[in-house]
Amino acid sequence: MRTLVIDTATAACSVALLDGDRVVAHAHDVVGRGHAEKLVPMIAALPDGGRAARILVDCGPGSFTGIRVGIAAARGLALGWGIPVSGYSSLALIAAAAFASRDDQMLTVVLEGGHGEVFVQGYARDLTALGPFASMKPEAALAAVEGRVAVGNGVRWLTALRPDLPVVEALPEAAQAWRLPDTLIDLAPRPVYGRAPDAKLPGGVTPPGVAA
Repeated sequence: MRTLVIDTATAACSVALLDGDRVVAHAHDVVGRGHAEKLVPMIAALPDGGRAARILVDCGPGSFTGIRVGIAAARGLALGWGIPVSGYSSLALIAAAAFASRDDQMLTVVLEGGHGEVFVQGYARDLTALGPFASMKPEAALAAVEGRVAVGNGVRWLTALRPDLPVVEALPEAAQAWRLPDTLIDLAPRPVYGRAPDAKLPGGVTPPGVAA
């Protein structure tokens, strides 16, 4: 069964067409901003225009705008093609890819979180989360690493405090999604922000879809 994977939750704009654990085609570009303009042409350039039997999308945490761009595209295509769509965590995908190239039994994913904070979550080699993810200041994140290697695009905040910390720079890549077990690709296609957005609805209400 072919799967279209969409990942725009971070600075990367990443798509892939999978057939089971085989990567049929993929594209990955670190764009920073402008995911909305980049994503549709990337999908269209895949074989058969990315047409698949199902869609997987990165629900976050990560960039507020990037997350919404990816989920909106995934929902729209799923509706138009009449296929199911589900999501996964950006943190879990980075962990899965990192374990594939390392011998560590545990590691900690550290992603940029905005406002000088980072998203942090530890994983065991079988991709069991060692606790819920959290958005925290670098000082607290450094303590949360607890001697494990730190992986992600937020590790620069930690090495600024401790230059000798073992780290691996990484962003989620759609082509790695085949490494995730079924239990980690069953999220509802809704944003997982990890912290409240800067903007508030009238009356100071946080928009829906925010996991504080």
